[in-house]
Amino acid sequence: MKYPQFIPILFGFLLGAGCHGEKKAAPGAAGTQVDGDRIVLPSGSAQMNSLAVEEVALRRTNTILLTGRLVWNDEVTVRIFSPVGGRVDTLAVNQGQVVAAGDVLARIVSPDFGQAQSDVRKSTADLQLAQRNLARLKTLLEHGATAQKEVEAAEDAYVSALSERERAAARLALYGGGADIVDQIYSLKAPIGGVVVEKNLNPGQEVRPDQMLGNVPQVFSPQFVISDPTRLWLLLDATELDLPKLKPGQTLQLRSQAYPGRRFEGRIELIGDALDPATRAVKVRASVPNPEKLLKAEMYVTAEIYSDASATIEIPAKAVFHKESKAFVFVENSPGSYERKAVVLGLENDGKIGVLNGLREAQRIVTEGCLLLQTVMESGGKL
Repeated sequence: MKYPQFIPILFGFLLGAGCHGEKKAAPGAAGTQVDGDRIVLPSGSAQMNSLAVEEVALRRTNTILLTGRLVWNDEVTVRIFSPVGGRVDTLAVNQGQVVAAGDVLARIVSPDFGQAQSDVRKSTADLQLAQRNLARLKTLLEHGATAQKEVEAAEDAYVSALSERERAAARLALYGGGADIVDQIYSLKAPIGGVVVEKNLNPGQEVRPDQMLGNVPQVFSPQFVISDPTRLWLLLDATELDLPKLKPGQTLQLRSQAYPGRRFEGRIELIGDALDPATRAVKVRASVPNPEKLLKAEMYVTAEIYSDASATIEIPAKAVFHKESKAFVFVENSPGSYERKAVVLGLENDGKIGVLNGLREAQRIVTEGCLLLQTVMESGGKL
């Protein structure tokens, strides 16, 4: 008689347990859609909160890392020495100033330049005298008042005077001066336009034309250096093993400690024809645009050289899962929408794995939770 009293209670307990089980299964299945290799999760689902997505990146398989030094671009640089000896009278420019071709940089009181001016004056006077003497003797010869040999000697003197006048004028023109006045003031001028990036001259300083032949750095330094800071050269030392991977026209990226998060572009222009016998390295020269003038000459940088043809897709190794001897990843088409794709894998290195086929750059793939998506897909979205 006691059992009938527990039957309603037991039935109610089982009914309640069955409803509770249905409520736990509903969130996993509600709104989840599976269509072949595609799966769509509802917004705000617990599965979406467990996923992490990253963008596919390219890996340069033939990357070379070299250290190098930035220098002035010699194609737009001139190092100026005074061609005459003397004492600096005045300076017309300061370091960092922009100059045009022909602008005066400094004025030098120079006996050498004064001698060149004087030589032109004297040779001009000698030429005029020889010309008048020749004309006079020719007139006398016509009237039989002089001998032919006297005229011939006058002609020879005239040619010698003319040659000396041309030589003196050419020398003065080489200095960039004129013969209008003998003032011994030589104007040191800019041969090209650009920026005065170095100035090693002061008023009252003595200069000599043979300074460029000295071995002492203080003496060898040019009086002025004019260049274009927006166009630099990068000098690199490459080993013999690097040579097969280098060629003119290759692009490179520079990194400087001065700008940790910044990269600068460059291009290889020249690869040396010989190795340094001491270092066993070959010189490589690259051009580096510097429009913002952030990079400085004599700055040490790290160059990353690569070939665009050697680029392959690289993804985190944890984004790949295997099924039936095949490799797969999940690609995010849109938030909550994913597609399973088969991929052909390359080599793995340092947690990254190359993909030879199946992905393209800029696609977004699931890197955390790919096995969860596979389980949901296999359950038909009922998990």
